[in-house]
Formats: sequence, C-alpha cells, structure tokens
Amino acid sequence: MRVLALETSCDETSAAVVRREGNVATLEGMTILSQDVHRIFGGVVPELASRAHLATVGRVVDHTLERAGVTLGEIDGIAVTQGPGLLGALLVGVTWAKTLAWREGLPLIGVHHLEGHLFAPVLEDPKVEPPFTALLVSGGHTMLLDVPAWGDYRLIGQTRDDAAGEAFDKVGSLLDLPYPAGAAIEKLAREGDPARFTFPRPLLKGVAEADRWNFSFSGLKTAVLRAVQKSDDVARDRADLARGFQDAAIAVLVAKTADAARAHGRDLVVLGGGVACNGALAAAMRTALEGDARVAVATPKLNTDNAGMIGAAGSWRLLAGERHGPELEARDTLPLPGLHAPTGATA
Repeated sequence: MRVLALETSCDETSAAVVRREGNVATLEGMTILSQDVHRIFGGVVPELASRAHLATVGRVVDHTLERAGVTLGEIDGIAVTQGPGLLGALLVGVTWAKTLAWREGLPLIGVHHLEGHLFAPVLEDPKVEPPFTALLVSGGHTMLLDVPAWGDYRLIGQTRDDAAGEAFDKVGSLLDLPYPAGAAIEKLAREGDPARFTFPRPLLKGVAEADRWNFSFSGLKTAVLRAVQKSDDVARDRADLARGFQDAAIAVLVAKTADAARAHGRDLVVLGGGVACNGALAAAMRTALEGDARVAVATPKLNTDNAGMIGAAGSWRLLAGERHGPELEARDTLPLPGLHAPTGATA
C-alpha cells in the first residue's frame, strides 16, 4: 500500500509518500515547509499559520509526489492529521485530504498527531514494534505510555502543568534565545558549566505513588526565572543557566522513563516528539537503560512535525481496514485512539 500523507497541525506544511508492506513502512518522499514568519512574534500565530498552509499545501503535495517519483494514480490511500493542533491549520489539511480522496476515489484516514510520533522511528528502524515504553515529549505534550500493541496505548504518566517543550521555549525566552528554543538551548548548554546552577528535579524524590511517573516543569521554569533575575550579567551566565536547566529536565525525563520501562518489563523504549531531537536526552536515556532496554529515536526531521510519521501511522490503520468518510472533522483537542487512562487521570 502506498499512502499520501498530509500534516498541517501547527506551523509546518508537510506532505509525504509512504509505502507499507506488512510491518515495514518506507518513506519514499517528503517535503516540510516551515513558516519563519512566527519567529518575530516569539510563538505561532494561528491565523498566519492557517493562511500559510492554504497558500502552500498544493505546491507541497505536487513537489512531494515528484520527489517520490509517483503519480496520484499510484496512490492507494490518503492520510491526514486530524488533531490535536491549531484548528484553522488542521482544517486546511483535512479539507484538502477529503477533497483529494473524494476526487480520486481513494480511502481516507484521519490520524492522531501523537500516534504519528509513536510511529516515526518505524520509518528508519523496522525492528521498532510493540511491546515498548514510549516517552512523548513536545511543546504541547509530555506523556509516558506503555504500548503492548499498536493501537493499544496505556497512559502511565503525564505532566501536571507545563509540557517539556513548553518549558524549553519559556526558558529560551528568559535567556533571550530565538523561538523555538529547544535547539538553541541544547547548543548553548554544551558550553555551560554543569556545576554552576543546580535546579530542582520536580517529582523525582519523595513523591506519592500516584505521581511516580508524572511530570511537572512549572517549578523548574520558575527556578530558572529567579536565577535570571538574580544574575547581574545574563549574557555571561546564559550558557551555564541553559546547562543547569537542561540537565534538570533531562534527569527527570530519563529517571521516570527508565523506571517505567523496568517496572513494565519492556526491553524497548521509544522517544518521540520535538524534544526527542535533543541529543543529550537520547544519550542520557541510552546510558540509563544500558543492558536493560534499547532506545529508539527517529532523526530530527521525523521527530519534528512531519507527514512521514502520519503516513506511517495512517498506512497501518488503512491496512487494518479502518476508513473515514466525508464526516471526518479537524479537532483541536482529540483523544488518542486506543488510549487507556488510569483511574483519575485525563488523556
């Protein structure tokens, strides 16, 4: 099966062609067009994002088909991000996908953005398959999942407040770094003194069993703010502050994920989402799990928002016989299909 996939959940307009044969998904071609206009605002402006998607989605699809060396006549199905994300941005992709599927008489499937992140490593490593423990870390989500099978996702932990990626961006703003700040903080942290600023590791020690695998980053962000306010030369301290923050955030993410993997007897850990682009996080996770579990993480182009991961997840669901019709709607909030949350938790 060969699938044309679309991703327009935020500020990247992306299309991809993914061919699936059984459990093996191959990326045949992909285009990601980022919207630089948001940088001057320090965050994504929804209206501008929607307009940019509308202006470019057609050309992005055409370029992707050409890059993959296929025609629409060789496509067997259409996959598109249904949600969550910015509603106006999602509407562009969903409307385009529905129209194209109707015109060409092709099956259509809406894909949950986070499920796409779970499938991303499959495009580079066909040995990635359940069961595994997954850490999804992005600007909007921080979740720990136990995954006994594709489509069966058990929520075992999540953030109580800020997502990890949101904390990176807010700290980046405090340090006067460009948006999005994740890559800038990682680069700056390499030059920083790890002993200069020791920030708290929230919910890591002495916590109730209910918070064993939950996260909190608001206190860490506040601790960095206070350190910035006390500094008499932020430019001088910037690298050290970045290192202290990154070390604290990674320590929490790694400790809880490694603990969850061991507790559930998993020998594979999957990292997904924009924060998974952080090389220090992946390296620390591999060190912590050495001898116990393998760590799978996709390359940055497949961890940031992209249509390749949507095609990988969508092709799996299409092969399973799932279909959406004209009733498919974009959803800014959308439950992860197959997600089982523990009592008292929200998904």
